Amino acid sequence: MTTEVKHITEYPVYAKVLIGLLVLTTFTILVPWLDLTAFTALIALVLASTKAGIVMTYFMHLKVEYILLKILVIMVLAIYVSVIILTFSDYIFR
Repeated sequence: MTTEVKHITEYPVYAKVLIGLLVLTTFTILVPWLDLTAFTALIALVLASTKAGIVMTYFMHLKVEYILLKILVIMVLAIYVSVIILTFSDYIFR
């Protein structure tokens, strides 16, 4: 028989995650007001990716999953980053 270990996350951890997500959302809202030209979209994408990573880690419990699932998520993130790099390289050279 296999024994499963329950991973219980404490409420203060969820409170810290909530505060972090709210702070990042505030930055996401404030960034377009700054005149950073092409970097505005880049910063917004980085902030959105960071928020998605936090959600995947804590709310989707990726932090305690098996290594295979973590590898699959890393592969998807690598594809995401490559598409963003290709998009911005096309945008810069136009």
